[in-house]
Amino acid sequence: MTYPSVAPKTTVVVPTYNERENLPKLVGLLADLGIENLHVLVVDDNSPDGTGKIADELSETGPIPVSVLHRTEKNGLGRAYVAGMTQALAEGADIVVQMDADLSHPADVVPTMIETLTSTDASVVLGSRYVPGGAVASDWPWHRKALSAWANFYVNAILRLRVKDATAGFKAWHAKTLREIDVASVESNGYAFQVEMNYRTVRRGLKIAEVPIRFEERNDGESKMSLSVQLESALVPWKLLVGRNR
Repeated sequence: MTYPSVAPKTTVVVPTYNERENLPKLVGLLADLGIENLHVLVVDDNSPDGTGKIADELSETGPIPVSVLHRTEKNGLGRAYVAGMTQALAEGADIVVQMDADLSHPADVVPTMIETLTSTDASVVLGSRYVPGGAVASDWPWHRKALSAWANFYVNAILRLRVKDATAGFKAWHAKTLREIDVASVESNGYAFQVEMNYRTVRRGLKIAEVPIRFEERNDGESKMSLSVQLESALVPWKLLVGRNR
């Protein structure tokens, strides 16, 4: 007797802080993809606008399975992702997708990322703005485009990651990769978290693949890019390099 195969469990980890307008839209877009065994894990940092309540409602009535991890403080994107990814692994995820709640990451590329992850030797797949076919938002001001391009050059010059979009935050991971790089011990926060995750992957000789995306500017809410986040992002590559040399 043969039994139907069960699709790998894919969990999309979505950190939120004041995203009550965007979160239902994102869950709807993910549901429309028709990916079998797709789950969403919302990690809410006690949003004062009620995002956590919206997430709880989606867990009860949403079009796909949604679970919610409520945290009592807002202490950074990296901490939220570590908490969410750790819980996703504990709950049996085979693939973990990390994705922003602000709709800047195109949901319709998720199937391509998963296909690339499962059909090649890639350990992680990045949604990349800087490979052929990729693009940044057309309404980005010139200084943001320049800052983004400089950040990628800066990180690659120091750490030799050899990826086009070293600061990308839209990724699909094999669960075994997250365990191998020990995601629970990642210390960086903010956008530097993305760099440290890539660095740990490369240091272990694992392959990073990139697929093109068009990165969009958020429609609702406010950007979380603060001066402290930018400073940490500038310092972390040097901390990683010094740690390796030690």
